[in-house]
Amino acid sequence: MKRNTKVSTAVIRRLPRYYRQLSELQEAGMERISSSALGKSMGLTASQIRQDLFCFGGFGQQGYGYKVDGLKEEIGEILGISRGHTLIVLGAGNLGHALIRNFRFSSNGFHLLAAFDVDPLRVGTAIAGVPVCHADTLEDFIATHPVDVGLLTVPISAAQQMGDRLVNAGVKGIWNFTNYEIVCADPSVAVESVHFSDSLLTLSYLISQREDLEEHP
Repeated sequence: MKRNTKVSTAVIRRLPRYYRQLSELQEAGMERISSSALGKSMGLTASQIRQDLFCFGGFGQQGYGYKVDGLKEEIGEILGISRGHTLIVLGAGNLGHALIRNFRFSSNGFHLLAAFDVDPLRVGTAIAGVPVCHADTLEDFIATHPVDVGLLTVPISAAQQMGDRLVNAGVKGIWNFTNYEIVCADPSVAVESVHFSDSLLTLSYLISQREDLEEHP
């Protein structure tokens, strides 16, 4: 499969959407789909889908469409789902607890190893079978259990410090839910920040635009 190393961020961020949509189509029993039908189901044009997929080589055949299971597998391979990445959670409070209990890490190719916290009421317990360790043991744990990604749900005041500890311990990526833009001095470490407020404000904008159109058609 041809790989284009100069893929735009916009294309990369659409790949998980393709994977999710194809998973749903596969579960529904669909075996083949055209770019037009796939685009319609995702709110994209057929041309956009063909351009996105062309970045990674040829998939499907003209007039024949895409095999749903085959395309899903190819995109999953591009996303690295089969590589068996490992992950730990830093911060076992409300958000960390909810993610550990409800998020399907394994379905996205990640093995959740442990959580870390400083609250004595949480340390030594388990959440959905995941042990909660003291944050002081973080470096020792990573030294004996190779960790690819650290998920941050710690308070903002601790975000940068914990991010630095993860980088120094050798993780490859940080999934940051702290609502704080941590600075990573190591360019080899990927940081993906999730800001719930950004999503909510985007929704606010969309609602406002519709309200304006209704008031001033």
